[in-house]
Amino acid sequence: MEYFHAGEFHFLLAFKHSGTPPPYWHEACEVVVSQSYTTMSNTNQHCIDVCNSLLRGELSAVETYTQAIEKYPTDPKVSELQSIRREHVEASAILTKNVRSMGGIPDTDSGAWGVFAKAVQGTANFFGTGSAVESLLQGEESGRHDYENALSDDKVMMECKVMIREELLPKVRQHIARLEQLQHAVA
Repeated sequence: MEYFHAGEFHFLLAFKHSGTPPPYWHEACEVVVSQSYTTMSNTNQHCIDVCNSLLRGELSAVETYTQAIEKYPTDPKVSELQSIRREHVEASAILTKNVRSMGGIPDTDSGAWGVFAKAVQGTANFFGTGSAVESLLQGEESGRHDYENALSDDKVMMECKVMIREELLPKVRQHIARLEQLQHAVA
């Protein structure tokens, strides 16, 4: 007798010396495939949900940077904000493609978080460039936290973690550093 292990499921398979599998062998294989598919399907859906949440954050960032850029179109620092905004557009495209590749439907708007972020940014814009940059910096810090949480989530698939670790999170960290420089220039 040999034990076959698939994920958390153990099946006892008895093979005759002749090499012919026992009559129930095919049923056991069907159970393994079925249960493995269900587990993968749940993991896949969880990963889609996490990526859609990150996508909503990126869409919100695009909206808030647009708002700040429109408020200060002649400010010399606006080119830096435009550059960061473009990188959030790229991150949105990466996440959209990833959600589709997993069979999900990507979110197309920032949802409630976007409404809140735009309200905060609008208030910050009212108080001047320094407040606007501070608000954008807080948004980037929140995004970094979201990406780090996704990396520590055991249910997020490894492919998604690689994408976050190698493509998305490094950009957010760069955004934070660039905004901190802008913040010091404004002060």
